[in-house]
Amino acid sequence: MRDEFQADLNTVNQLLVEMAEAVRAAMSKATHALLTADKDAATEVLADDAVVDQLYLRVEELVCDLLARQAPVATDLRTVVTALHVAADLERMGDLADHVAKTALRRHPLPAVPAELRGAFGDMAEVADRIAQKIAVVLSKPDVQLAAELDQDDDAMDNLHRELFVILLDDAWPYGVETGIDGALLGRFYERFADHAVNAGRRVVYLITGEIAREAAGGFPPPEPTDPAA
Repeated sequence: MRDEFQADLNTVNQLLVEMAEAVRAAMSKATHALLTADKDAATEVLADDAVVDQLYLRVEELVCDLLARQAPVATDLRTVVTALHVAADLERMGDLADHVAKTALRRHPLPAVPAELRGAFGDMAEVADRIAQKIAVVLSKPDVQLAAELDQDDDAMDNLHRELFVILLDDAWPYGVETGIDGALLGRFYERFADHAVNAGRRVVYLITGEIAREAAGGFPPPEPTDPAA
């Protein structure tokens, strides 16, 4: 029975790694579509989001089955519940990449962002990719130190997000309200992508240490209202 339980846990963990790798690829491709008006790349992101959703459903089903059949306690219960939380964060990361791709499609055949913003979104995308790569590694081989680095990466993303708003709110902004709103929403998508990755990393720290650091000390953020940029 114990061997079967461990085998199922291994399967769940492999699914989480696949999700992390998939959402990393999705955001990278979505950014390419955003900056180059590549309709095919954006369409692929939308199609691939269904794969992430299916992986999430498989994790959810396996976790529910483990809870029903094995009634885990202590560390085993922490492992199972953590997996479910991490899967939810990864699924949201996939949705956020999806939102970026939809913005690219909505403005096609023109680029969705003006030239003045491409550098900013290129920088945000680079941080997003670094964060997504780290969470995939952390899930593959749990590492408290590497997971802790995600908070520093998130600080870098927050700084870029603030710099983006400096551009958007400048009195000399020449592109009108609609383009400004698109830029603000896109910045939110990248910022929330990073937040969900960091949250998943903190879940891994909790799994390893059994300790939940509160928000003031860099712990799990409070729940937010559901919205397209959540």
